[in-house]
Amino acid sequence: MRKSRLGPSLAAHADWSVDPRKRWVTVACRSTTGWILSAPCPVGDVSTFLSRLTAQAGGGAVALGADLPLGLPRAYAANREEADFPAFLRGVSSMPDFFKVCASLEEIGAGRPFYPSRGIAGMTRLSHAQALGFSDASALSRVCDRATAERPAGAPLFWTLGANQSGKAAIAAWRDLIIPARNLRLWPFEGPYRFLLEPGSVALAETYPAEALRHLGIKPRGSKRRHADRCATAGALTTAMDLLAATPDDAMRRAVLDGFGADASGEDRFDSVLGVLCVLNVLAGNRPDTAPEDAWIHRWEGWVLGQTALPMASAPPAAGS
Repeated sequence: MRKSRLGPSLAAHADWSVDPRKRWVTVACRSTTGWILSAPCPVGDVSTFLSRLTAQAGGGAVALGADLPLGLPRAYAANREEADFPAFLRGVSSMPDFFKVCASLEEIGAGRPFYPSRGIAGMTRLSHAQALGFSDASALSRVCDRATAERPAGAPLFWTLGANQSGKAAIAAWRDLIIPARNLRLWPFEGPYRFLLEPGSVALAETYPAEALRHLGIKPRGSKRRHADRCATAGALTTAMDLLAATPDDAMRRAVLDGFGADASGEDRFDSVLGVLCVLNVLAGNRPDTAPEDAWIHRWEGWVLGQTALPMASAPPAAGS
């Protein structure tokens, strides 16, 4: 794979959600001295999102991060015939009900793994796993979803209920953004992140805000969900931007000082900024643009951009491995 000589013209990060009102993107445009950071703005029409980024990049490469799962648990992937996750996505059309969330355990299967569509008394992740033929609930998680010594666990991919879930965001992104896309390169499945940055293309990598905070050396007081606590990170965020030669424009400066607003989307805007700084940090060479040397990770499970900490508990072997 050939690396773009000029590097990306534009870096961006989308904080994704099943709710379009909570999808925010922060863009960094390359300048003669580094990067110019614009304030977060709504993602808008998903069908034109990638084309708008490539147009803004003026034909250069786009380095895009997104807070959404890219990959499948190895216990699920072990029974697939496709070569890898990108091939799986290309073939999803052969499973017309794949994105239809199951209402009951009886509906769950390889062709409909997402569950539950509503709260049911007594439902558990263990029962969900067993309905998919897994021995325990841990098999629902990818290796990168597991807790590390540096951060708590992320949500398992196929679970779709409650605040700690990512399944619905995955459905919305895979179905409406990734599968229809052209000139989209998926990291780490297609190679190291910087090698995917070809002119006219978008390289998409999974990010995680809790990882980005640690990569940037930011230790928020309290919770980033609280407006006052986000305001208190202004100094640390500004320092991180300076170290990455990322100059905020006037609107971004105001947003940082204001904690990205006191409304319900303030945390989403904050996360989109953390994400683009995470991408810039990797592009600067401060964090790796590769994933651990594990064939399952590179072919099926994916990884979190810039993450070096391994899970505290080892992943279970996949069936047939």
